[in-house]
Amino acid sequence: MTTSITDYLTGLDAALREVGEQARPVIDGALPDAGSAMWHGHPVWGLGENPGRRPICLLKAYTSYVTFGLWRGQEITDPSGRLEAGARQMASVKLRSAADIDPVLFADWLRQARALEAN
Repeated sequence: MTTSITDYLTGLDAALREVGEQARPVIDGALPDAGSAMWHGHPVWGLGENPGRRPICLLKAYTSYVTFGLWRGQEITDPSGRLEAGARQMASVKLRSAADIDPVLFADWLRQARALEAN
């Protein structure tokens, strides 16, 4: 069982590992006061002592892409139209390569998601 985000990313195939390793500093930079942990088998960033209780975002690897998901993503203003609605209030984007990461756009989404969770 993977116990750290670093171990999780290291265990991915090369292309997906690159996606995760490029996305992680964008997330960490946009959420400097958030905690991070492995939760339900994948990396999660959130507020408080236990990031899984007030989650903001996640990275989850599949066979050919990494999902960058936002728990309250459907409440976020997304002029790019890239966020896809998911279950409950979630929305996500599939990252198939590091080129799919838009640091400015993702940081904006993360700031909005952080503000929603802070309320």
